[in-house]
Amino acid sequence: MSSLFNDDSLKRIAEAYEKYEKELVPEWLRKLPERMEEFNTLSWIPVKRIYTPLDIKDHDYMEKLGFPGEYPFTRGIHATMYRARLWTMRMFSGFGGPEETNQRLLFLIKHGETGLSLAFDYPTLIGIDPDDPMAEGEVGIVGVSVPTIVDMDIIFRNIDMSAVTTNMTINPPAPVLLSFYVAVAESKGVPRHKIGGTTQNDPLKEFIAQKSYVFPPEPAVKVAMDLIEWSIRNIPKWNPISISGYHIREAGSTAVQELAFTIADGIEYVRQLTARGLDVDEFAPRLSFFWDSHINFFEEIAKFRAARRMWAKIMRDWFGAKKKRSLWMRFHTQTAGVSLMAQQPWINIVRTAIEALAAVLGGTQSLHTNSFDEPFRVPSEFAAKIALRTQQIIAYETGVVDTIDPCGGSYFVEWLTDEIEERAWRYIDRIERMGGMLEAVKKGFPQREIAEASYRFQQEVDAGKRVIVGVNMFVEEEEEDIRKVPLLEFDQEEIEERQKQRVKRIRSERDRAKWNTALENLKRAASRGENIMPYVLEAVKAKATIGEIMGALKEVYGVYVEPPIY
Repeated sequence: MSSLFNDDSLKRIAEAYEKYEKELVPEWLRKLPERMEEFNTLSWIPVKRIYTPLDIKDHDYMEKLGFPGEYPFTRGIHATMYRARLWTMRMFSGFGGPEETNQRLLFLIKHGETGLSLAFDYPTLIGIDPDDPMAEGEVGIVGVSVPTIVDMDIIFRNIDMSAVTTNMTINPPAPVLLSFYVAVAESKGVPRHKIGGTTQNDPLKEFIAQKSYVFPPEPAVKVAMDLIEWSIRNIPKWNPISISGYHIREAGSTAVQELAFTIADGIEYVRQLTARGLDVDEFAPRLSFFWDSHINFFEEIAKFRAARRMWAKIMRDWFGAKKKRSLWMRFHTQTAGVSLMAQQPWINIVRTAIEALAAVLGGTQSLHTNSFDEPFRVPSEFAAKIALRTQQIIAYETGVVDTIDPCGGSYFVEWLTDEIEERAWRYIDRIERMGGMLEAVKKGFPQREIAEASYRFQQEVDAGKRVIVGVNMFVEEEEEDIRKVPLLEFDQEEIEERQKQRVKRIRSERDRAKWNTALENLKRAASRGENIMPYVLEAVKAKATIGEIMGALKEVYGVYVEPPIY
């Protein structure tokens, strides 16, 4: 191993550091005590007063860092990064019915969005129709209602589906939504090899964090792997999975837990796919990830850098991947929703800007910036445009994109990257000893770890040890008048009724025999353990609704009820 620093230099630095700590620091502390006894990141990693070459004295540059576009990809997966191409500005969009969401997408495209990202309402997320009793009052609230192929067609009215890529944040019903999308694209004359985008399709994180699961763990993973296998052979530009740390972090995890649990999920999926007989280089280039960018600036940058290095090592050394692209961790990032506060909502703009900057300095391929009014409801056009403009200012005004990995070489950032990686490997080792992430989830291990971290953080906030501006420090005596915030307004009851009537009309007009045959074929295929994707696509084209398709699968796979976790 070749160190960055020679022994003589390190010896001189060590002597100077000792003098600094023993002579200069005590003198300053007598005059001006430090603000806290301990300084920690959000993962409770202790942060020292200063970092020097002594903290990275064993660094081998080529082993730890290398160059962008080369193993271990710490400094970025592309050789020229943002000097050649900026990240995709992909704003998370969707509310009400398909008509409302179509208008929002057209608005964002007009103002410079470079990739689409669909948010779905809760009935769609769990695969029920808008006229299901469980859907009452939820239709169109936190995303768009998409129960049929007709809804997907309306969403993409006047949008060239061959010229955009679309991210769909959908999990248990991912095969249904992808089939809607493919069928609509084909109806518009877009050949399959030009269909581009991403389905989240990450079942394990549903059990760990988001909790919008439907099927039990084993069939849930099986269905997700069906989608991946079908996609790589039928729609080669599609990213069939976005292995998601975002929801893990939003559930209260630390950055270290987010990194470890997400990579452990990825390891599980790679094993599942290779067990099917797929060559790792056949599918690995289409795997993608999704991270949260939280408010502790340097911790987030270090997390992204560590993630790339860890995944490259895992794919090369654990799974024997040969293609360079198979070693890439390509990822989308979203700024932290949980960092947005209802108190003094305007300052959420500042939080989002800092988090977005961390994502860019960390080398993201795609970015969504949250809107300042999200603590209240779906973003208004006014707030969404500010969020988009935040990315554009970072891209075109700050200069941070002019050189690659500008934080690389910082003694602190390099040390913190190593420290986060080491702590994440410890978690992964524990999960491996449990038999992998599927078994760890069934045992409730990541769920407990996240719950404990979330509780500890809240205790610190309540005690004033962790400052949140406007919440427990710099609190305004009078609450901000929410009426001053230009909130999005829409008639939820009207939209719900419209969606109910559309579903009713589609059911009455479709070819009933074709519809029935398609659902029976789907159930038989699921019972036989076949890949369900061709049969879901057949059912979608026969005008089956999301609730009917998911209902047929529930008959075969069952429905998951989470056991209590202590």
